[in-house]
Amino acid sequence: MSCPCNVDKEKCPDWSEFCIGQVWIFSGLQPEEMLAVAERASRKIFEAGQAVFRQGDPARSIFLIKSGSIRLSRVMENGTEVIMDIRKPGDCLGEYILNDLESDYAYPVSAWCLDRVVACSFTRQAFEDMVLNIPAIALKIIKTMAGRITALTERIEAMSQIHLEEKIYQVLLNVAREHGHKRSAGSYALDLQLTHEDLGFLVGAHRVSVTRIMKRLKQSGRIFNDGKLLVIKGAGPDLPAAH
Repeated sequence: MSCPCNVDKEKCPDWSEFCIGQVWIFSGLQPEEMLAVAERASRKIFEAGQAVFRQGDPARSIFLIKSGSIRLSRVMENGTEVIMDIRKPGDCLGEYILNDLESDYAYPVSAWCLDRVVACSFTRQAFEDMVLNIPAIALKIIKTMAGRITALTERIEAMSQIHLEEKIYQVLLNVAREHGHKRSAGSYALDLQLTHEDLGFLVGAHRVSVTRIMKRLKQSGRIFNDGKLLVIKGAGPDLPAAH
């Protein structure tokens, strides 16, 4: 089904093929159900570097990413900023309101746009109304959360690797599988602009150590640059790549 939003792609430079029907929460809905969802959505555009919300802000909306990428980070008690995740088209943002639609929550992380982001947002009340009136949405959330838990478990296992080199390689491979493009022979091409400092936050290491390990990974051929793309060679059984 094409985008149910009333958007003229010839006049809108931010129009995206990726729409509500492909967002994980709503995938598999019937056309009439997707139209009902679209009627409750507010379209938002954020520029690169802009915050969708900040840590501690009242959690009043949930966002569905249509295009662009968003970095989630959290400032710890000692003042250190830790990167928690990177969200891409098809992901939701601010899902914390799903914990209890009747209670007040604050966003536990900040959401920063890595590039221009187009999203559909729903207020708490609008989302609650959808869940109550479109049961297929509630069922889809339950099924998909199981897959999300599995992905997070794999990420935790990668973080528990004894050697820093293996930690960094596994994190790069997991990020590439989720956000990159699959190539032949089980390799993945990643075009996200992750700095060595970003990787350091993800694996709990100093930037200098990450730089040294990245050089070693390239020398061993486990990763290499193809123009602006970082290519990571896969190991073990292939997993479906994100699109």
